[in-house]
Amino acid sequence: MSGAHAVDTGVLDDPAGTALSGPHAAFARRHGLAACYDPAVTPFAALPAGADARAWGDLAALVGPGGRAVVIGDHPVPPGWQITWQDEVVQLVDATIAVADEPAAVPLGAADVPEMLDLVQRTKPGPFLARTVEMGSYLGIRQDGRLVAMAGERMHPPSFTEISAVCTDPAYRGQGLATRLIRAVAAGVRRRGETPFLHAASDNTAAIRLYEAMGFAVRRQLTFTVVVAPD
Repeated sequence: MSGAHAVDTGVLDDPAGTALSGPHAAFARRHGLAACYDPAVTPFAALPAGADARAWGDLAALVGPGGRAVVIGDHPVPPGWQITWQDEVVQLVDATIAVADEPAAVPLGAADVPEMLDLVQRTKPGPFLARTVEMGSYLGIRQDGRLVAMAGERMHPPSFTEISAVCTDPAYRGQGLATRLIRAVAAGVRRRGETPFLHAASDNTAAIRLYEAMGFAVRRQLTFTVVVAPD
């Protein structure tokens, strides 16, 4: 894999946990065996392998009664917790991506968040909150001054960066905007000496085929579960 062959891909088995104990430590909140991102940044949380009642209790203390978290991995959810969404997700890692800067792309920051949230609301690419933009670099493409496509960086395990929030306004699909933005974000990741990776729902075969055609390789499946803590 380009940029990936010399590093340990094992950190991608728990991308939230290894990010929170590494490059994203500044966003981390911890209690006992559990960790999570600042809830204004992203709802992802981390539990140890074989998480027991104590670990889940620590997570409940972190998120508070009725608090929401996204956990990654095969963690049996204990009684009292509510599962609001669960899916199998395919993790893909850069193998032979032809990265390229995108002349039409503009950097997105805090001032662009209202537009970014509006685009996310209309396209549903996954969790994106008011401070998610702080997790990494985000790029967008505008048409007639309007933000119509974007992509950026989310979880950041050591030596890897996740490409996320890939979305295009329905009126502008079919123009390759998402592909161009992924290549541009990947170019920035590669310049830092890191390896891009991303996730796709396992039943989204069209997206998986597109990513494989771009040069991503399927690494493994992971379970993503949205849970709500007991009241």
